[in-house]
Amino acid sequence: MKTPHFYAVIIGSEILNGRREDKHFLYLKNALMQRGHTLFASFIIKDDHTLIHSTYTMVKNDPDAVMFSFGGIGSTPDDLTRQIASEVFSDGKLIAHDKFHADILERFGDQAFPNRVHMAQLPKKAELLPNVINNMSGFYLEDRYFFMPGFPEMSHPMVDHILKIFYPQAPITYRKTLIAQTSENTLVHIMEKIDPDVDFSSLPMLNGGHPSVEISVASQNESLCTQSFALFIDELNANSVLYTIT
Repeated sequence: MKTPHFYAVIIGSEILNGRREDKHFLYLKNALMQRGHTLFASFIIKDDHTLIHSTYTMVKNDPDAVMFSFGGIGSTPDDLTRQIASEVFSDGKLIAHDKFHADILERFGDQAFPNRVHMAQLPKKAELLPNVINNMSGFYLEDRYFFMPGFPEMSHPMVDHILKIFYPQAPITYRKTLIAQTSENTLVHIMEKIDPDVDFSSLPMLNGGHPSVEISVASQNESLCTQSFALFIDELNANSVLYTIT
């Protein structure tokens, strides 16, 4: 895996229909940024088998994907995540995880049956994520596909645990940014020269009715970042365009 592509998959019809407010996106975004990472994509989707399956499959097809999936790992009929995770990332079967099964019995006793005990049915080779609230674990596969409850008080400590163990700190990213008093259209030919390994963005703006553009380049290769930024500086200087380095 090269630079990880971090995906958030937030499952919950109750978020989309307004009964609940999502709290996962902001928490995960900030937790990643504190360690020098950034989200690659984020999705909020309903509890729908086909949609969840398609979303997971899309993530799986990215060889650099790391997925944080929130919701749908309980024991009610609308909790679809465990089965779909097995279909996409394993062999489609669920097997009892001995440790999780024992934890459920210890907490609920006879009330574990007939439903709660199903939470221990996990994809083959699943490992557990600790739940600091009630010991009802999340799980993960291949050290990069992570499945957590929809409850923020349970899942957010899991996010911190995952990042501490698997993705503690990203390499330093070098970034250079300027604001130029010109339209972005005048710099397209320079943008086309930027190395594909450089993270590049162009944000057009209006200042007092006059066009301007914010240009930002970033790379873990400091030299490549500097060279890419210099292409814009040289072009602006050659055309006497005013700019500010921010």
